[in-house]
Amino acid sequence: MKICDHEIIYLNLTYFYNMNNFEISIHAKEQALNRGIAEDTIYDTLNFPDNIVDETEGQLIYQKIFYSDVGKNYLVRVFVNSNKNPNLIKTVYRTAKLSKYF
Repeated sequence: MKICDHEIIYLNLTYFYNMNNFEISIHAKEQALNRGIAEDTIYDTLNFPDNIVDETEGQLIYQKIFYSDVGKNYLVRVFVNSNKNPNLIKTVYRTAKLSKYF
C-alpha cells in the first residue's frame, strides 16, 4: 500500500513533535558521543520503543532493539526522569546482551 505525501508529512511532524517532550542532559550527550550512539537512534528509541520499563518512581527506561545487516543486533536503553518537565534524558547506552534486559 502506497502512503500519500500528506501522510508522510504528518508522520514526520508527529516525530518531531514528540521530541519536544524530552530534554537531553549534558551527561547523556557525552555518553552518547563516547559510545557512538547517534541522536537519531535516541529519538527512534523514545518515539518507537519496543519496551518501556518503569524502574523506580519517575525513572523510565525506553528500550529498542536495532537489527544489523551483519547479524549483530543490539539493544539501546535510554534512561529518562519523567518527573521533570520536559522529561530529562539522563543517560543512554547500547548492549548486545539482549536476553539480560529484554
